[in-house]
Amino acid sequence: MSATEETSGRVELSASTDQDGGSGYAPLEGLAAPQFVDEAEVLPTPPTGGAAEGPFGERPDTGPVPSDSTLPLETMPFGGNPFMPPPPRSDEGRVVTFPPIIRSKEAPMQHEVPKPPVSSVMSEQASPSWSASPQPQMSAAPGGAQPEQQAWVSADTLVPSGTVDSFRSAASEPATPAAPPSVAPTAPATLQPVPAAEKPRAAQAEAEKPTRLDMDVFARNLAQLVEEGGKAMAAYLGPHADGTKKDTMAEDIADALKTVGQVAEYWTADPQRTLEAQSRLMGGYLSVWTNTMKKLMGEQVEPVEQPAPSDKRFKDESWSENPMFDGLKQAYLVTSHWAEDMVREAEGLDDHTRHKAEFLVRQVANAISPSNFVMTNPEVIRETLASSGENLVKGMRNLTEDLIEGKGQLKIRQTDMTAFELGRNLATTPGKVIFENEIMQLIQYEPTTETVKKTPVLIVPPWINKFYILDLTAEKSLIGWMVSQGLTVFTISWVNPDARLAAKSFDDYMREGIMEALDAVAIASGEREVHTIGYCVGGTLLAATLAYMAATGDDRIASSTFLTTQIDFTHAGDLKVFVDEDQIAIIERHMKKKGYLEGSRMANSFNLLRSNDLIWPYVVNNYMKGKAPFPFDLLYWNADSTRMPAANHSYYLRNCYLTNSIARGVAELAGVKVDIPKVKVPVYSLAAKEDHIAPPKSVYIGANLFSGPVRYVLAGSGHIAGVVNPPAKNKYQYWSDGPVGPSYELWAEGSQEHKGSWWPDWKQWFTSIHPDDVPARVVGGGRLTPIEDAPGRYVMARS
Repeated sequence: MSATEETSGRVELSASTDQDGGSGYAPLEGLAAPQFVDEAEVLPTPPTGGAAEGPFGERPDTGPVPSDSTLPLETMPFGGNPFMPPPPRSDEGRVVTFPPIIRSKEAPMQHEVPKPPVSSVMSEQASPSWSASPQPQMSAAPGGAQPEQQAWVSADTLVPSGTVDSFRSAASEPATPAAPPSVAPTAPATLQPVPAAEKPRAAQAEAEKPTRLDMDVFARNLAQLVEEGGKAMAAYLGPHADGTKKDTMAEDIADALKTVGQVAEYWTADPQRTLEAQSRLMGGYLSVWTNTMKKLMGEQVEPVEQPAPSDKRFKDESWSENPMFDGLKQAYLVTSHWAEDMVREAEGLDDHTRHKAEFLVRQVANAISPSNFVMTNPEVIRETLASSGENLVKGMRNLTEDLIEGKGQLKIRQTDMTAFELGRNLATTPGKVIFENEIMQLIQYEPTTETVKKTPVLIVPPWINKFYILDLTAEKSLIGWMVSQGLTVFTISWVNPDARLAAKSFDDYMREGIMEALDAVAIASGEREVHTIGYCVGGTLLAATLAYMAATGDDRIASSTFLTTQIDFTHAGDLKVFVDEDQIAIIERHMKKKGYLEGSRMANSFNLLRSNDLIWPYVVNNYMKGKAPFPFDLLYWNADSTRMPAANHSYYLRNCYLTNSIARGVAELAGVKVDIPKVKVPVYSLAAKEDHIAPPKSVYIGANLFSGPVRYVLAGSGHIAGVVNPPAKNKYQYWSDGPVGPSYELWAEGSQEHKGSWWPDWKQWFTSIHPDDVPARVVGGGRLTPIEDAPGRYVMARS
């Protein structure tokens, strides 16, 4: 028989050796069943003593555990945890330890026992007091008390902690123990009871008032969740059923399976390789299992796998401090790293297929992260229990709204789209539209200084995004800063095209875009020469235009700046995974039906490049936590996508990403072969160190194609933040003045680092080339009549 000890407010359950030599435990009469409450949820973990079967399978006997860390098995029915079946027990009754999965760092683990009837073995004076909590009725029975209804546990048994601590009772003074056991238990030396809390008992009791999950509210929310789920399904299926939305996912999936299948073929073609791959994965799982078991027993172990320091998915302390979530995280990391190794080590793949397979495997790995699911994310579990499931109802409503906004396609909100308005708190630099045609408006900004530089500046933004990324809030506006520095600034605002402009080509964007803008700038400023700035794909078009002008003898452009612009696409980064003959054919078939490529498709492609930053955090925040995203101007711009004319986009994909024709000097514009080395104007080329769209090495190679003087500068951060970096914020850094030559690596090694923004460096370079000042100019120069206020109506059109 086992021994049962009674203490004042604390029940200790001891192990004994049964007659067969096995490990047995005796339950305590009068102990009520614990139950989860609304602050967080306790999920059972493997038993720490005995050979009871747990969710991880059978464990070897490790001897008795500290008396204040155990709960009788009879009091852990489904009411203790609705997500796991009750563990097995012997006729004598077993006691297993269920360390809490989620606990608070601030509060120690407590297991408060409700006051039992007078007939119980526990004294009435030893029972902890409960405020406004239901008192379960207990009835004594052989082998332990069975509650007629479930009791409530204090909230701090259900909040996160970093170690596998013991359950503690509300009282700290032991009472006279019951009759001694027939066989005295022996506690292992490696496991010690956790000392009681040091703070005064009255203060501790006040800080640890029990709470409970409101099951009525939870049940109503679950019913409402089902109802909202039906609305979300209708929002998705409706546009597909009536034919307004065509699903192209089947073609994308088929292409992905074809790519990954080539990797799988390598590993399955040889049985020895197959065994090697399986053994490597199983070995990783076994290491994680072993570490988890050790951690559950209180040992300090080194993790098998660690997330990257920049990985924000596992920042919550429960992912590392709690053995269950830590094991889940490490098992996921083992799997994802194994899959990446399979792609990297597969032989016989061409570079494009390998790059594409690496990208696809990374996307799948990002999608199946345990942080993306309700039942495996500790933050979401806490949120769900704290709100009795209201967060899930709100999240389903958010999902429905996003499906309606996307007309049957999920358009994930990354920011509060109601917090911004063009012309009110974005794109507010004063100016006028002074010229327009079918594909663009030209904006001239009002001067704020008495004198300005003689040479005006024309900005050519990308047409796959809207120009106001360079004119965000007043504090972040590159355009506003240039105006304040005494420059006459013009910018192109591309139209958001529809099917009527399907035939507009790369040639048209050069002639009706840059060339007609140059004509209008000359009229408005009275200057023949113009300095140009091209951003991203706008810079690619500008470089091709410079080559066209060099071939035709047009010298109106005095110098050019390229912001994160690729001209040579040999090392174009992850965007190349979307470009091969098969994928372009799919895109062209799609564009032929509509006349354009939807802005959402390009936006999704960009988001996939950084899915752990731009997709999955918002899935968790919006649809699982039920929260609205924070207002963020840059993400508002990111969501304000534009369409692309079929002819123009097809030319761009084929001549840049697929064949690299512009860099190789074999592309034609308006019947003229363009040759970049013929361009001899001074060039300022800016790259961004963490750019995933225009990698710095790719930008460097393209900049070296020009024959004139080139200043290459590398900014800190990425494609957007590296460019939009006002000096007043004193953020990031930039590198310059590396050794000139064909090697980017040698340039980077020999470059000099400077703190802060690159904008003043550019101003110094510009002034050295265009030093002359003239009186400030009137918008339109008295020769062009302003059409409307900036930012103009073209930029207002939404996709």
